[in-house]
Amino acid sequence: MLGLRVPATPEVARAVRLTYGFQFFFGLLLWIPIFYEYQKQLGLSDAEIFGIQSIYYIAFCLMEIPTGMVADRFDYRTSLWLGASVLVVANMVPVFAGNYTGFLIHFLLIALARSLISGAQSAYLYEYLNAHNAGHLYLKVEGVGRSYSLVGKIVYWPVIGLLMQWNMPSPYWLTAINAAIAVVLALKLPPIPGWERPAGKTSKLLAGVGGAFGALRKSRWLLLLMIQGIAMFTLVRILQVNLFQPVLESKHVSVNWYGSVLAAMTIFEAVAAARPHWLSKKIGPAKSVFLLTVVMALSIGFVVPSGGVVTIVLLCLFSVTAGMSFPIQKKLLNDAIPDSRYRATLLSMESIMDRAVCAVVAVALGAYLAGGRLNEFLVLSSAVTVILMALLAGLLIAVRTTRRRRAQLVP
Repeated sequence: MLGLRVPATPEVARAVRLTYGFQFFFGLLLWIPIFYEYQKQLGLSDAEIFGIQSIYYIAFCLMEIPTGMVADRFDYRTSLWLGASVLVVANMVPVFAGNYTGFLIHFLLIALARSLISGAQSAYLYEYLNAHNAGHLYLKVEGVGRSYSLVGKIVYWPVIGLLMQWNMPSPYWLTAINAAIAVVLALKLPPIPGWERPAGKTSKLLAGVGGAFGALRKSRWLLLLMIQGIAMFTLVRILQVNLFQPVLESKHVSVNWYGSVLAAMTIFEAVAAARPHWLSKKIGPAKSVFLLTVVMALSIGFVVPSGGVVTIVLLCLFSVTAGMSFPIQKKLLNDAIPDSRYRATLLSMESIMDRAVCAVVAVALGAYLAGGRLNEFLVLSSAVTVILMALLAGLLIAVRTTRRRRAQLVP
């Protein structure tokens, strides 16, 4: 169901398999369904929990450009194995330091690990496939890779609550083991044919920032695509990580069911992630991301008047749209990047925008939850997203029209 027929070229097939494996094990954060409850049991307040989340997003923003520059300068594969190594350490911290300081360090290391791979992973896959004249496979490979990264969660998440009751830190131990496997797979990734480390000293590395910003200034289309991705990413991140448990708690769903509900959502997300081309071929990639983001926003809004069962259905609908939108957005961005020398840095810039908005939203979310106004937050998030997406759609149409007119004027 989730497979992909890759070309007969052994090098491409091997690289794709290793990429799938890396995404699978790096993304297998088994503590996600229970970390909110876990920290509450250890004595952390809502303000402390969401305060850490806000710091996490800010740290991610600060680390994104430096790690993107390192990936562009010193090889994407280096960033991947370094990121996975940091993830191993990050997941051992809560085991030995189950307090506010321990969880703060844990999430700061998670931010570093994810920033190291956020731009590098997509950049490696895109450049490697194009170097082998297989760039047309990128959308499918990206989507299938994301779906594989979700499969393990479907298996493990339903039993995470029971594992925590048996041994509280076991989800963190298991996640550390998964990250260690990701390190091994990253070290086995083949080099990109023709890629050479740019010559020069540190000043050349810093000059890469100017080059990336210069490319961004020249392409309003790329900038608008990045902004479009902010709404999608923020909705997904805030709902699936920060809001998922409070929403189920407000619907009086037992914590023992959290893992099962999240696993059900993940099944829908995995299936949709493997088939992003269905919608993209019919209405185009930019329109697809716009439509899917609006559906996500409406799903969140309709959670408010719904009961427990309908809420779970809406969460699954949300997951379908999320699964399909991520690969399409990544291909949109990669195709729009005008200079491949700054690919990882530019992809990291999008992540900075995403996490910066998430940091603000996480602070606001903590205040709304502390005041018992979860429903108000859900309705506000839904309405604001729909309005902003409508405005952004108008800007995208205007920029696309201008580009076409300029192309027609060129002899």
